Amino acid sequence: MVSLVDSHCHLDFEDFGADFDAVLTRARENGVERMLTICTRVTKFDQVLAIAAAHDNIRCTVGIHPHEAEYEPDVDAARLVALAKHPKVVGIGEAGLDYFYDKSPRERQQQVFATHIEASRESGLPIVVHSRDADEDTVRLLQEGARKGGLTGVIHCFTSTQYLADAALEMGFYISLSGIVTFKNAAALRDIAKTIPHDRLLVETDSPYLAPIPMRGKRNEPAFVKHTASFVADFLGLPVADLARQTTANFDRLFTKAVA
Repeated sequence: MVSLVDSHCHLDFEDFGADFDAVLTRARENGVERMLTICTRVTKFDQVLAIAAAHDNIRCTVGIHPHEAEYEPDVDAARLVALAKHPKVVGIGEAGLDYFYDKSPRERQQQVFATHIEASRESGLPIVVHSRDADEDTVRLLQEGARKGGLTGVIHCFTSTQYLADAALEMGFYISLSGIVTFKNAAALRDIAKTIPHDRLLVETDSPYLAPIPMRGKRNEPAFVKHTASFVADFLGLPVADLARQTTANFDRLFTKAVA
């Protein structure tokens, strides 16, 4: 059995409330030795942190999802940096832009995203970026931060264009693939994925959403990252054990605090 990291999941969501312990057991039984549970609302950060604090193999982030940008209280970079000082917090986010659903005004999304970019720079922790139908503004804001120095991160659940992939890689970012890459209609995404250097690649579930084939239609959970990893390894022409070792090494290189 190969050892994997689920680099992006949401273990605090109610979807896992009824069988949380069983979810963690199945992850372990399927070779998923570590998980990064992602914060989407600063007002819920305590719950996210509590999960990470209670389990040796779980780390977390702190941040505000673009869907929540309008509804969460104003938080400046200094506040995010202060919260990120906890030993279990290894990243900033998820934060970014979502112009597909537009659940928060775009100007507000950009303001909150810029705050997270600054917090990433100041804390030295990588930013976990959500970007959907917002490539140009995502690149613009990230490049503004990168020019100031000290910005690292990952474009999570990548489903965007070659333009965003190339720009992110040029800035030294990593790119994470979710179960979407296994879907039958994702041929264009797979073509882009083939251009990602192997040392910049991560895998994730984004659970409880986006279960990969052959689990599509079910609630997603960290154990299912093995299906995404196996699929990605196959279309890249790699043994799955090699892909697992590479993505784990990449995770540790990006989220350095996770192995400190």
